[in-house]
Amino acid sequence: MKILVTGASGFIGSFIVEEALDRGFEVWAAVRRSSSREYLKDERIHFIELNLSSQKQLEEQLKGQQFDYVVHAAGATKCLHASDFFRINTEGTKNLVRALIAVGMSLKRFVFVSSLSIMGAIREQQPYQEIRDTDTPQPNTAYGRSKLEAEHFLDSLTSFPYVILRPTGVYGPREKDYFMQIKSIKGHVDFAVGFTRQDITFVYVTDVVQAVFLALEKGQTGHRYILSDGEVYQSATFSNYVHEELGRPWWIHITAPVWVLRIVTFCGEYWGRWTKKMTALNNDKFNILRQRNWRCDISPARCELGYEPKVKLKEGVHNAVVWYKENGWI
Repeated sequence: MKILVTGASGFIGSFIVEEALDRGFEVWAAVRRSSSREYLKDERIHFIELNLSSQKQLEEQLKGQQFDYVVHAAGATKCLHASDFFRINTEGTKNLVRALIAVGMSLKRFVFVSSLSIMGAIREQQPYQEIRDTDTPQPNTAYGRSKLEAEHFLDSLTSFPYVILRPTGVYGPREKDYFMQIKSIKGHVDFAVGFTRQDITFVYVTDVVQAVFLALEKGQTGHRYILSDGEVYQSATFSNYVHEELGRPWWIHITAPVWVLRIVTFCGEYWGRWTKKMTALNNDKFNILRQRNWRCDISPARCELGYEPKVKLKEGVHNAVVWYKENGWI
């Protein structure tokens, strides 16, 4: 079986490539010319350069190829300008799918890696209720809206075998945003925002990968599946596990009101634009960071796919911190 993975050089994509190789697939990693191949060194990997910004060029690049499966994991989680999310996440998805159709690609399954962020801040009243796939999305970020528009495009198609995955916060080795918090705790500061109870969910990267291959095999066309590790955590749990893994260094806990976060992300946004360097602390991330309820229902993934998360947060944090240490990140 031949599989194409977009975003193959990225955090989640590189793990998908590794799993596909372990399963005996003929793996094609879609990359840009400028993409790092640090985690794509296996000699069995075939590389293909795809320009997701141009349908015409994609048709030329895909012409003569035949894939059984496509996993579309390419996308942007932070951008200098809100319009970039739509250019990359929405238009990039449209261009890829239209090109696959135009060249007559006969796919068994197309898996789109979306995000729980497309739901927005719903069910925020305590006691918090689980966010479900059947809820009406109300995205409150450009990132979430761009992913939702890509989902709506897939919905508009006929006879296209797509499945959508909506993971909550994905963490693990190689991840860079949660790593910022780990690095901060290593530097003796734990920073939290908001005094209202916050229920958080996580999913370890290999559990997302597990769901990808279950979706390829069992996913029902047009269905969406929320992914988490099946547990709900308090906002301090992640920090506490990290602190423990780092050997319990002395630290200072700082809990700031939401308006302080607003100032920090506002400054981060314009600092990023001025330096032309993207930062995780930006205006778009403000609404994600201040959201209080991330509880979510993964029963459809369990029932229809046979998904059963294997890595809970304590073990996952241990694995991630060990990797960051071994690779000189901390």
